[in-house]
Amino acid sequence: MAQPPFTRYPTLEALHLGSAFAQLPAQFHTRLAPTPLPEPHPVGISPDAAALLGLAPQACEHPEFAQVFAGNRLLPGAEPLAAVYSGHQFGVWAGQLGDGRAHLLGEVETDAGPLEIQLKGAGPTPYSRFADGRAVLRSSIREFLASEAMAALGVPTTRALCVIGSDAPVQRETWETAAVVTRLAPSFVRFGSFEHWHALDRQVELRLLADHVIDRCRPALRESSQPYAALLGDVARRTGEMVAHWQAVGFMHGVMNTDNMSILGLTLDYGPFGFMEAFDAGHICNHSDHYGRYSYRAQPRVAHWNLYALGDALMPLVGPPQAVREIIDGHFIPALETTFLRLMRAKLGLRIAADGDAEFIDQTFGLLQANRPDYTTFFRALSHLPGGVETASAERPRIDAPVRDQFADRARCDAWLVQWRARLAQEGSVDGDRQAAMRLANPKYVLRNWVAESAIRRAREGDFGGVAEVLDCLRRPFEEQPEYERYAAPPPDWAAGLAVSCSS
Repeated sequence: MAQPPFTRYPTLEALHLGSAFAQLPAQFHTRLAPTPLPEPHPVGISPDAAALLGLAPQACEHPEFAQVFAGNRLLPGAEPLAAVYSGHQFGVWAGQLGDGRAHLLGEVETDAGPLEIQLKGAGPTPYSRFADGRAVLRSSIREFLASEAMAALGVPTTRALCVIGSDAPVQRETWETAAVVTRLAPSFVRFGSFEHWHALDRQVELRLLADHVIDRCRPALRESSQPYAALLGDVARRTGEMVAHWQAVGFMHGVMNTDNMSILGLTLDYGPFGFMEAFDAGHICNHSDHYGRYSYRAQPRVAHWNLYALGDALMPLVGPPQAVREIIDGHFIPALETTFLRLMRAKLGLRIAADGDAEFIDQTFGLLQANRPDYTTFFRALSHLPGGVETASAERPRIDAPVRDQFADRARCDAWLVQWRARLAQEGSVDGDRQAAMRLANPKYVLRNWVAESAIRRAREGDFGGVAEVLDCLRRPFEEQPEYERYAAPPPDWAAGLAVSCSS
């Protein structure tokens, strides 16, 4: 029998915060309290994120929980602040930005190390640029569900503890209601945090920030003869691994600005994200992205570009441009390619690396591009097919129907399946073991836009059961879960026109 997770903090009062970031000089942040949210109520709470924090289940059920994570009551030791940073947005230098609607409360010691707690949507800050500093219910639910869904898929990501709602009105395209999402990460420092100090030619602050990240999050890098170069290499490697996971699972971030890129290689700032449905490498999930800068196929290239922007900022600490480029290229490209090949082999049921795998994976994506099947459904269905089927067998069309019926060009699908089975035979694949392994690599459930929207619509009517159901399903994306079969379906007719933008 599994043991319950250890709870370091049995009550909210026991959740005493520290704040290493608050100890940085005043120019790094503005100290200010969140703006109170009237009559807050829980919309969704992640038991997995609470366990990661070490927070006991009964603490999450306490009436004060909503008050604390709406920002109405501060935890012991909290030193709320908004951080300053800058960045490139859609490839253009935007200058100073900063936490325009986020308040860092502090950090909690956990069994895995310190975790920062940040409230998103907790009111205006000096970096709000005339905005209200609030988040709306729909975007908060989307970020909450996406953060936890990505973690369950094994993708490096920030986490989300909860969404707290209110009837307080907020104006976006229309009038909506306010909400606050509580985010968790070892650090919320971004590429743009370093760009900020480089743009101001403030090398003292640049070095202080690099030292903060190394000492708090990557202490092993201190053993390097060049710790700042080692930090850049570490960021490049982790960013490559993260983007490889995105591409393999069919995730599209939607707004990969440098101020939305985590220095720890975590997926950060879920806005107009999407999961691939009918496959199209050129798909743009953000309808504000008019030129497709952040399309699915562009994500590796943009991540590489963003790393060059970070490298430019770190040159005073690392060395000349050629050295910076070599560090980035020498870590990002191998990590991206190696991780992507490993993940795709697992999705295809291949245990052993072989010559020609990269070309076969390219052929697979060519097949998907030409026929546009649902990305998640295709790989999940492939996980159930047997490997030992004779090409000339009269039963083959029936056996392969769950996959081949997703293709208009069935002959091309059949030819690809012959190649796939030949590759399985090459390594002596055993169906039972392979199929089980493939089902652990190919989720049945991802956070489709229509699934998130269905939970949002119910929540707007005061029914938060949809948020709880979707979260419960996405915590176990690789299991069959017959009770949630509907969440694995393609978009219903009512969802055909759904679109998300940077305001989502």
